[in-house]
Amino acid sequence: MSYVDEVYSMVVEKNPAQPEFHQAVKEVLESLRVVIEANEEAYRKDALLERLVTPERQLLFRVPWVDDKGQVQVNNGFRVQFNSAIGPYKGGLRLHPSVNLGIIKFLGFEQIFKNSLTGLPIGGGKGGSDFDPKGKSDREVMAFCQSFMTELYKYIGADTDVPAGDIGTGAREIGYMFGQYKRIRGLYEGVLTGKGLSYGGSLARTEATGYGLLYLVEEMLKCNGKDIAGKTVVISGAGNVAIYATQKAQQLGAKVVTCSDSTGWIYDPEGIDVALLKEVKEVKRARLTEYAAARKSAEYHEGKGVWTVKCDIALPCATQNELNLEDAKALVANGCFAVAEGANMPTTMDATEYFQKNGILFCPGKASNAGGVATSALEMSQNSERLSWTFEEVDSKLKGIMVNIFHNLDEAAKKYGMEGNYVAGANIAGFLKVAEAMTAQGIV
Repeated sequence: MSYVDEVYSMVVEKNPAQPEFHQAVKEVLESLRVVIEANEEAYRKDALLERLVTPERQLLFRVPWVDDKGQVQVNNGFRVQFNSAIGPYKGGLRLHPSVNLGIIKFLGFEQIFKNSLTGLPIGGGKGGSDFDPKGKSDREVMAFCQSFMTELYKYIGADTDVPAGDIGTGAREIGYMFGQYKRIRGLYEGVLTGKGLSYGGSLARTEATGYGLLYLVEEMLKCNGKDIAGKTVVISGAGNVAIYATQKAQQLGAKVVTCSDSTGWIYDPEGIDVALLKEVKEVKRARLTEYAAARKSAEYHEGKGVWTVKCDIALPCATQNELNLEDAKALVANGCFAVAEGANMPTTMDATEYFQKNGILFCPGKASNAGGVATSALEMSQNSERLSWTFEEVDSKLKGIMVNIFHNLDEAAKKYGMEGNYVAGANIAGFLKVAEAMTAQGIV
């Protein structure tokens, strides 16, 4: 049995009932096979892969809080500090009922390579809770966040582990967590990113993941002789990433005709009205039915169906495994020629393989949605310097990072004889930097 297969078998055996983590490890190791086989003796001797797939630290803790009726509620809290070879752990905190250890480990493992690809000195980590902020009052959310941070603060710090936002964790939640950290530690430091502008946040952070996705897509198309202007785009999701991906796509001359949430989706042939979408989702925190009610050109559909719409470019920006093989077949049949992931692993492995076999330009999330964590690292830099950069400065640095990411993964794929395989290119480029740092630092 090859070293890759041995390590994957070990992961499945030691981490039962964690299918998302198994999926992430398999996808990465398969695309690294050519690199690993070229260095198998040295990597095996140092157990490099075993160390890579085993988190440095896994934290599971109880989060008790009191709701508005005076009832005590208890949630599970998680922080997985996966790899610090190239810098302090960096990765978001996800608040969603689906959160469990396997999902946090999959996200943290992906984060290692995503963070490496940015070229910035940040390691991989992830955290969160099965708490659902939807339908909770501000006071309830504050009670949860303060309790969560009362345990988490022991393990994080500006040079140790710097969490950020993710699904369910926006500016409100980050603010409550930061306040509690500051209160307990008596330190005003850049321990969290995604902060408000009045207390150390970075301009362009809100837009970063969505904007970064489009900067990479634009470069990918340009390098393949195509132009984004005039193209029809379908996007899933209606959160932060989807909203700002839609905004930037339309600024670049494309037309975005869909968005979706957990109950249904919108088809708007005249192009999504970003201002209305922001009003419905960011201000009212309402369902997309309100978008359809306010705009005559929009059709609302229950359930899922974004991927059935005819398009040139598809950008899954909602959640993991939302785009399956049947969806991939529908997109290819309808003339789609490019797919880039705005969410973390939103495309199933068989769908990804179908895209690649059919010549679709496909970019994985660890590269195409790295704009968020890249700008978080830029926020860390500003905090360290006690400075605040302009929107234009941050946006310019973000665009440069995303363009570089594409060229790095493109060159890595070509170097190892897999031209056009951007999944392999992203994994190889991200892995080599981490592997070199791990080797240099000894068996730790």
